[in-house]
Amino acid sequence: MKKIALCNQKGGVGKTASAINIAVGLSLAEKNVLLIDIDPQANATSGCGIDYRTLSHSIYNCLFEPHTAKEAVIKTKWPRLAVLPSTPDLAGAEIELVETEERERHLAKILKIVDPEYDYVIIDCPPSLGILTLNALVASDSVIIPIQCEYYALEGLEKLLKTVKAIKQSLNPHLIIEGILLTMYDARLNLAKDVVEDIQKHFPNVVFKTVIPRSVRIAESPSYGKSVIHYQISSSGAQAYLNVTREIINHA
Repeated sequence: MKKIALCNQKGGVGKTASAINIAVGLSLAEKNVLLIDIDPQANATSGCGIDYRTLSHSIYNCLFEPHTAKEAVIKTKWPRLAVLPSTPDLAGAEIELVETEERERHLAKILKIVDPEYDYVIIDCPPSLGILTLNALVASDSVIIPIQCEYYALEGLEKLLKTVKAIKQSLNPHLIIEGILLTMYDARLNLAKDVVEDIQKHFPNVVFKTVIPRSVRIAESPSYGKSVIHYQISSSGAQAYLNVTREIINHA
């Protein structure tokens, strides 16, 4: 079981879209995948067509009662893809977990309980470096960092890389960077091209070769409760995510 967190403390970088579509891409490659939504916004949950308002169990309950993890997991209508969903209740966990023992290892305990049948666990983190993201990074083997192709892209990346390094040194020595994923690329903008070149120059060995384009289809698909791959597989966004999936499988 390979566990990958998608993490960036900056919002609006295509993190959730990437988590959903990478999970779907892996499932289409005949891998058993569990998508964990540990973001209180629950966008990965709703983006997979799950109404969080109807849930009796979610990741929130599991963090405090890990033994409930199996009953909280929802099999989606798509083969090989399951979701451990989130609800807005999870926002309270940021405060509640602070007082608990081994507060950064609750998600790791959940992953010891879920079925070992999964080949991949994809974790969608909140846009912050709080206790929930810390739990995800401690529980993961690697981290994918989505970065929007814009002027401030490198701002914040340094802070995140320092956080990953600190976690590696003190809490999870096996944590590696799976890759930096460039998102929302607009080929018409010289600035976007400059950002791509700049990041590829700074981090030559950890940037995914595939760049995710800015795409109307990617933006539309969550409102239908689908990944862009299920929504329109022929679109440039869907094809890009399928290519990223191939890169991830080849890393293994």
